[in-house]
Amino acid sequence: MKIVYMGTPDFAVPSLEALVRAGHEVACVVTQPDAVRDRGKKIKYSPVKEKALELGIPVLQPVKVRKDAEFLQQMQQIAPDLIAVAAYGQILPKEILELPEYGCLNVHGSLLPRFRGAAPIQRAIIEGDEETGITIMYMEEGLDTGDMLAKAATPVGRKTGQELHDELAQMGAELLVDTLDHLGELPRVKQDDALSTYAPMISKKEGHLDFSQMPVRLERTIRAFDPWPGTFGYLGDKMMKFWRAEVPGIQTDAADGTVVAAGEAGIDIAACGGILRVTEIQMPGKKRIEVKEYLKGNSIEIGTVLG
Repeated sequence: MKIVYMGTPDFAVPSLEALVRAGHEVACVVTQPDAVRDRGKKIKYSPVKEKALELGIPVLQPVKVRKDAEFLQQMQQIAPDLIAVAAYGQILPKEILELPEYGCLNVHGSLLPRFRGAAPIQRAIIEGDEETGITIMYMEEGLDTGDMLAKAATPVGRKTGQELHDELAQMGAELLVDTLDHLGELPRVKQDDALSTYAPMISKKEGHLDFSQMPVRLERTIRAFDPWPGTFGYLGDKMMKFWRAEVPGIQTDAADGTVVAAGEAGIDIAACGGILRVTEIQMPGKKRIEVKEYLKGNSIEIGTVLG
């Protein structure tokens, strides 16, 4: 089967590799334009472009697929049997969606219709879902609203955003290939829009913890935002990043954000009448470190309120 593959970040790399291993003809890879880093001094390729070049696959990088007549013409010339998409980063126009004979399939990192949108992996952790997974779905003009073909689930447990991302990326690759092997046999299942939820893109400012929230939600946010964008508060004028935490189940009358204890177990911070115990931190210009190691050479005054 002649396939055009569209994807950009690390999440999309395993699916590209799996298609090639399975013997599909990946005629072209489409990815986001190169990013400029270090004030224009260095060009950074997307992970999918790097993998495509390694595999010897031609790469296209339209700036805006919805307004690029040349890109549409290139796609028409390629005439793919199917377009496979994973975290590409642009909404495809009707002309592209209707081009391949077997349609456009998307590898989405949630159990649709829950968590349509850009950040389903992190949102599943933050919201405390017991499980999440991968959905292979037909693409249409709506945002992740197309008919579903296959699903695979996994427990969320206490996984970090990175751990769950990596697991789902591999699951998505396997499920995509398996779906293509049975294309035409699998029933198309419509999504129930009444059950849909939205997973908006993550912003850096969301990493600034709000200690008026429940400790369990704060702990989940710390895991969800590991490694990016990370979570933080301010100890005086210094940003303190939080990398690991737990919820000891202790109640307190202290004001939200107040340090009520700091020792071997970690830093106990008041949050919504409870305690968030931070066990791994990072200070500016330093590496991640366990709190008990940090406190061997530093002190945190009880009663300090994290900004």
